[in-house]
Amino acid sequence: MSLQSNGFLYIRNKYFVDKIVKIAHFFCLCADIINIYLMTKVAVFASGSGSNAENIINYFKKNKAADIALVVSNKEDAYVHQRAKKLGVESVTFSGNDFYHTDKVLECLLQKNMDFIVLAGFLLKIPDNLLHAYPNKIVNIHPALLPKFGGKGMYGDNVHKAVIEAGETESGITIHYVNEDYDRGAVIFQAKCPVLASDNYQDVAKKVHALEYMHFPVIIDKLLNG
Repeated sequence: MSLQSNGFLYIRNKYFVDKIVKIAHFFCLCADIINIYLMTKVAVFASGSGSNAENIINYFKKNKAADIALVVSNKEDAYVHQRAKKLGVESVTFSGNDFYHTDKVLECLLQKNMDFIVLAGFLLKIPDNLLHAYPNKIVNIHPALLPKFGGKGMYGDNVHKAVIEAGETESGITIHYVNEDYDRGAVIFQAKCPVLASDNYQDVAKKVHALEYMHFPVIIDKLLNG
């Protein structure tokens, strides 16, 4: 076979290989698009810094078991908006009036095809219209072992201070479904940490935060994907 023929065969084979590679890339892209479309779309509600929200977003960016597609806050200046922007997740703000006296929040969630809601440091009580639209599809994390230290006003450092004042020897987290009453929904998961005699409320907060970061994304994943 002549050198000219060999050259022709090389060019022809390279052409077909390039075509096959392009077709493979196209089908991979299609598969990714379909996978994103089929993934459960989750909205994360947060009122403050949003460290738990960021942890959840990062977890699902890595394993792609769900699409954390929206962050909702009741505070326009909450730092969670900055975290969401940095991670490429849309964030929106609704006032208390929007939550309790209009359907704006629900309309937003439905328009964006949200399937599930995660409360990650969200301080407002969830209104009935959202509870009815998302039955057993709203979960919250509480920084104590419910039913202890739950209810209105029991959030953040208020909880940890109450744990210390009560002389508790342990604290932890509770992940639970959300219903009409503060911190009264069915418990999904609890994890504990010791409270030492030498601990102050900041020490307890650090231990509880570590449990939140470790367990909350994993439990969400299990709820969504079995």
